[in-house]
Amino acid sequence: MEFTLVIAVVVIALAFDYTNGFHDAANAIATSVSTRALTPRVALAMAAIFNFLGALAGTEVAETVGKGIISAPAGQHGLVIVIAALIGAITWNLITWYFGLPSSSSHALIGGLVGAGLASSSVVLWSGIVDKVVIPMVLSPAVGFAGAFLLMLAILWVFRNRNPGRTTRGFRMAQSLSAAAMALGHGLQDAQKTMGVIFLALLTTGHADKADGIPLWVKISAATAISLGTYSGGWRIMRTLGRRIIHLDPARGFASEVVAAAVLYVMAIALHAPVSTTHTITSAVMGAGATKRLSAVRWGVAKGIVTAWVLTIPAAGLVAAGCYVLAHLILE
Repeated sequence: MEFTLVIAVVVIALAFDYTNGFHDAANAIATSVSTRALTPRVALAMAAIFNFLGALAGTEVAETVGKGIISAPAGQHGLVIVIAALIGAITWNLITWYFGLPSSSSHALIGGLVGAGLASSSVVLWSGIVDKVVIPMVLSPAVGFAGAFLLMLAILWVFRNRNPGRTTRGFRMAQSLSAAAMALGHGLQDAQKTMGVIFLALLTTGHADKADGIPLWVKISAATAISLGTYSGGWRIMRTLGRRIIHLDPARGFASEVVAAAVLYVMAIALHAPVSTTHTITSAVMGAGATKRLSAVRWGVAKGIVTAWVLTIPAAGLVAAGCYVLAHLILE
């Protein structure tokens, strides 16, 4: 039974990784598609490739998720907790995808782990959650908004006397690079979270050791799942992020992608923090768009997105807690 549950955790975790890919495909390419810098299929293929490469670029975030959110008990009981957490995260992903809301898959997963952990009376590592989740959750959107706003102001000043048509074409080409950088950052952040959950399951059953690190097969399978999910696309959320918040031009798309990618790299590599790619790029889009004028940003749409952000962790946690109760009755 325990080995069967290990397989179930791996399968469900990869399913979550796949939903993360199509849910968050918009993070990397919505701005490039909306400004017509890239065609949708080319953008999705490029994002899938760089998601895969980013997923193999490090394990810092995976180790934070695997060891720094909850301390799951050993054996079958720990596996039931992980399964409940994953189902809670997948459920919230599908709900927000259906309504076209760019919520955070990362925070859905963390909320699922916390909800299942509390329902099972497991040890929740609150200090790690504050340091690695709550503070970066507030900091990354703020830095994304301010950074994109300032970078766009600098771009406007530097190119103020240049030919508008030539400048637009130049930034449209530059967006190919900035979108690739954003896709790499998405893989570096989000695929590692799935690796961390699988690693947590392997630790609870003795199939892995903390000192050995994350197995190669876990890295490759997680990277593949998120890449396939990304290529399948997320058109509902792409419309919200690329057009409904603000109608972007290539320069503003470039500014938002560059700043968002930089935030993702710093958070993953330097701080080992599992931040939301969705929060980061959405805030950067708002910051770059606000340089037109504050009224250019559709704040009503933004308000709905922020509401989804606030609800993500508790909502996913509640679903995961309910799933734990059912799974505990059935499997234990």
